[in-house]
This record gives sequence, C-alpha cells and structure tokens, in this order.
Amino acid sequence: MCPRNTKQDNKPIFNRLAVLRAERGLSRQDLADAVDVNYQTIGYLERRDYSPSLDLAMRLSEFFDLPIEAMFSRQPFEPLSAEVYKHAIEERQ
Repeated sequence: MCPRNTKQDNKPIFNRLAVLRAERGLSRQDLADAVDVNYQTIGYLERRDYSPSLDLAMRLSEFFDLPIEAMFSRQPFEPLSAEVYKHAIEERQ
C-alpha cells in the first residue's frame, strides 16, 4: 500500500456552490434536500471547511447538470464575470 501524500491532501478544494445556488435561487436547505445531506454540510463546503466525497461531488454535479471540474478545483476560480468577458473579447477578435 502506498503512503498518502499529506502535502497534496492539505490543499483546499475551491468551489462555486454559493454562486450556483444564487443563480438558481436556492437556499442551503433546498440544495441539501436535493442531494440528501444536512444543510450545514452545504455551508461547510461553501466555506471550504470540508471537502466533498466523490459521491457527494457527483450528486452535486448531477443536480446542477455540470461537470465536476466546473464546480470544484484545486485552484481558486476566476470570477465568472471575468471568464464571460474574456470569452466575449476573444470572440470579437
């Protein structure tokens, strides 16, 4: 059995859950009910106090109909507005 790389394990998992909830007008409780977890779990995820299990990440991915990498990352996400405007500028060129 291989030892775990603790340096890698300590890297935070960034996510866009709060943004995705806001876009859809969902409360933490609404999202928690939809993916069968306690509403506090959603808060822990949004604050990066907790990293999701693969199962939970997949349930969230299915609920939002987005790939996991669109919701979770090891690197901080750029603001969505920066990404949207970057693509719009690239399309004009």
